[in-house]
Amino acid sequence: MKRRSLVFRYTFFALLATLANLATQRSVLWLGENNTLFTLAVFAGTLIGLLLKYVLDKRWIFHDKSMDLKSHTQQFSLYTAIGVFTTLVFWGIEACFWLIWKTTAMRELGAIIGLGIGYVLKYRLDYRFVFNASNQE
Repeated sequence: MKRRSLVFRYTFFALLATLANLATQRSVLWLGENNTLFTLAVFAGTLIGLLLKYVLDKRWIFHDKSMDLKSHTQQFSLYTAIGVFTTLVFWGIEACFWLIWKTTAMRELGAIIGLGIGYVLKYRLDYRFVFNASNQE
């Protein structure tokens, strides 16, 4: 796949996963707004976004055709762990920008930079450790 196509797909899938996450959160919060529902909304949104992104990345980014439960379990576990790590990178950069400049504009710039770094790092780690067998063909 050409680099431009890969970047477009990966970015588009990240956007779809984000929209699915937020839509799921809104669906849960439609029931009401309290701490329990908020926690449930964040958890459900994250799970839906993660599952969608995993399925799209597996098929359309890494062209992984493995279908057995063992492969899915191992891949999804690694995919999730890497996602936690890269999310911490994103949050860390956003927090640093806030702590240094203490303005909304700089916090948001930090968030954009953090997301960019996080997604590039996630792609590379997924390529190397999660879907490495499909990349050897």
